[in-house]
Amino acid sequence: MDMQIIKIELPEETKLQISQISKELAELKTKFQPKEPTQYLTRSEVAKMLSVNLSTIHNYCKRHILQPYGIGSRVYFKRDEVDQALVKLKN
Repeated sequence: MDMQIIKIELPEETKLQISQISKELAELKTKFQPKEPTQYLTRSEVAKMLSVNLSTIHNYCKRHILQPYGIGSRVYFKRDEVDQALVKLKN
């Protein structure tokens, strides 16, 4: 079976569009970060992470500095929200 090669000449505008799409895909590949699952921390883990005691974690929750999440009698905190609760101090 003989195969024939067919050559198609594309308009210049189409070539530019394909080039632009290729550049955007390459940029997307370099910037793409897969979504990581939410990491949940216990009260003790947050207290250890922030070097404070459990009563301080309780106070942070009452003052809405930290947002607790619960299931049953267990209390958890989202790791990224704990990180966001830390604020930069001005010098």
